[in-house]
Amino acid sequence: MNAIAVHSLGIGLATHNAQQQIIEVYYPQPLLSPDPALSSVLMQSCAISPDENSVLELDADTATMLATGLSEAGFADHAEQLTQMAAGKGQVIACVLHTDSAPASVAEAYLKLHLLSHRLTKPHSLNLDGMFAVLHNLAWTSEGAIDLDELPQRQLSARLRGEILEVASVDKFPKMTNYVVPAGVRIAHTARVRLGAYLGAGTTVMHEGFVNFNAGTEGPAMIEGRISAGVMIGANSDLGGGCSTMGTLSGGGTEIISVGENCLIGANAGIGIPLANGCTVEAGLYLTAGTKLNVLAHDGALQKTVKAKEMVGVEGLLYRRNSLTGTVECVPLKSSISLNDDLHSHN
Repeated sequence: MNAIAVHSLGIGLATHNAQQQIIEVYYPQPLLSPDPALSSVLMQSCAISPDENSVLELDADTATMLATGLSEAGFADHAEQLTQMAAGKGQVIACVLHTDSAPASVAEAYLKLHLLSHRLTKPHSLNLDGMFAVLHNLAWTSEGAIDLDELPQRQLSARLRGEILEVASVDKFPKMTNYVVPAGVRIAHTARVRLGAYLGAGTTVMHEGFVNFNAGTEGPAMIEGRISAGVMIGANSDLGGGCSTMGTLSGGGTEIISVGENCLIGANAGIGIPLANGCTVEAGLYLTAGTKLNVLAHDGALQKTVKAKEMVGVEGLLYRRNSLTGTVECVPLKSSISLNDDLHSHN
């Protein structure tokens, strides 16, 4: 058996709508750059083409053959997991990505979102082009994902049983914790972290925090504000209550916004520029690329007036608004922030 190298793969449980379209997939153990021997067993047992990305629904016989092949090849844990899935409810599928091309199906999109939330790859490392067009807008309910066209009948059926079908959200992205809970994190309100978020160990997301897909934290971090799509937060940084980071989906265009290490964005503040290590943005100040600011020396002397984007990459700065003149100022910091270790080291 020739070993075959692939980009990533997952064996999962898929949900169908009434048209037998896959609308969501749960991959309990997605793999990035899997063992070529494992990939070879999967592709040969399922007759998957070695030349293109593939999604295959496995019948009982194929699942049994694959489980046997995995066990004989030394992948007993994968074989056992597949056996459990085949014996349960739901459609077992295999998704194999030979290349990191734009997702062409729901199964491919969900595999990539799982890779991010399982910390197998970081934001901006995967091709997610066109994902919104691929994903279905679904009702996320107490009975799982439901196609919106089927929701009224499902609600009626629940009422006829004397029950209420709880609709938690209507969205293209589910909450991450229904698929994976990364080790070493705290999430006060799980609906505010989407599948596809990357949360580093030691991250705390409080009730008003929000983390979009293809975004996240290196960890440890305190998140009480919004991490928009595409934004990555450096280690030991703090996003204050109600603050915002401008993402590529929320007006940031193609500029990738990031927050460095040991940074603080104050309550109700925001940034539209990358923030270098050790910087602080004063509470209530929204800093965009075009914000005019006075750059001051340690002694308060005015050095120059520039647009905020010209300070990108400069570390150890405090951005503030002069309470007397209303002018936005930039001054060197004498010390950087530090997180309370007791709050993040015991997650």
